Amino acid sequence: MKNHLKAKAAEHYMRQCLLLAAQTRGEAFPNPMVGAVIVKDNKIIGQGAHYGPGTPHAEIIALKQAGQKAKDATLYVNLEPCCHFGNTPPCTDAIIKAQIKQVVFAIKDPNPLVKKRNSKNILEKAGIKVNSDILGAEAKKINEVFLKYHQTKKPFVVLKLAATLDGKIATTTGNSKWITGEESRQFVQLLRREAEAILVGINTIIRDNPELTIRNHQSKKIRQPLRVILDSKLRLPLKAKVLNLKSKGATLIFTTKKAKPQKIKDIRNKGVEVVVVKTSPQSQVSLKEAVRYLAKRQITSILIEGGSEVAASAIKNKLVDKLYYFIAPKLIGGRTAVPTIGDLGINKLKQAYNIKDLSVEKIGEDLLVQGYFY
Repeated sequence: MKNHLKAKAAEHYMRQCLLLAAQTRGEAFPNPMVGAVIVKDNKIIGQGAHYGPGTPHAEIIALKQAGQKAKDATLYVNLEPCCHFGNTPPCTDAIIKAQIKQVVFAIKDPNPLVKKRNSKNILEKAGIKVNSDILGAEAKKINEVFLKYHQTKKPFVVLKLAATLDGKIATTTGNSKWITGEESRQFVQLLRREAEAILVGINTIIRDNPELTIRNHQSKKIRQPLRVILDSKLRLPLKAKVLNLKSKGATLIFTTKKAKPQKIKDIRNKGVEVVVVKTSPQSQVSLKEAVRYLAKRQITSILIEGGSEVAASAIKNKLVDKLYYFIAPKLIGGRTAVPTIGDLGINKLKQAYNIKDLSVEKIGEDLLVQGYFY
C-alpha cells in the first residue's frame, strides 16, 4: 500500500511538471518543453519551466525558488536533467550542489551530449537516488517533435486538414472561406506556434492569398514560422501576401526547372529564397526532396496546411507523423468540388492508410479528429 501511494504521488507531481512544460508551447523551441517541481514533506517548495535557449532551465528556476529548503528534497522533471555546458551550465551540477536527495524524471534525453555523459550516473555517483519512466508515454507525447528530430534528424510533420462533412475543402468555384468556425481557426494558430515551418501548395496561395503567420498572440517571444510554398512553375503572383509581409517570418519557395529564370530573379530580388529541386513522378515539386532540404536546414517541425494534392503527396511519401482533421457541420456536394485529399492510388481497402491513437473533440461547432500515421 505504501509503495502504491508513493507511485501515485510521483505521478501527481510529474503531471504538474507536464502542465508547466505545456505552458511553453511555441516558446521553448528548439529546446524541449520542460517543467520541474521540487517536493519536500509532501509540499511543493519550488517549480519552474524552461522558455528557450539562453533562459534558465526548469530545474534551475525550481531550485532557486526552493533555496536552502532544497536539501534532502525530491526533484521531479519530465526530461532527464542536462549534464553538459551549452547556453547554460549543467543542471546536474546545480542539483548536486543543492543536495537534492532524489531525482525523478519521466524520459531520457536523446540529445547526444546528454547521452554521452549520462546524467543518471553522474547523479548516482554523487549519492543521489534516481528514478525514471514515470508517465513516460505522456512525456514523450509532449516532446514528440524534439524526440523525433534528435533520434532521426528528420522533422516532425503535422498534416492539418479542414473539410465539410462530405469531405470537401472548397466549392466547385474554388470558394473556401470559411469552412470551419472561428474556434477551429484559433486552434490552428496554436498549431502554427508549435511549427517551425508552414508548408502549402501554390493552389492554396492563388485561391486564398494567405499570410501564413501567427496572429492574435501577446508574447514577444513568439517567432513567426518559415513560410514554405511548393510551386513547380513559379506561378506565385508578385503581389501575393507571402512576398510582401513586414512579418519577421521568412518565405522559402521550392520550384523546378520549369520555372522561368526571370521570375526566379524577380522573387529573389524581393529577398525571398527560391530553391530549385527535382520533380515528382507527377512533374510537381518533389515533396520528399523539399522535406529533405528542410531537414538539412535543421527544421525540426513542419505544419502542412494544404491543399488536397500536397496532402496526398505527403501521405503517399510517408512523410506525415500526425494528423489534425477539422470537420465542419456543412455539406457542399458536387463531383467537382475540391476533395480533402487527392488521389492516393488506392484500389483496395486493404491498401487504405490506418490512423492510430485516435481522439475526437468538439471545437466550437466543429469536430477535431487527431491521430498518428505511424
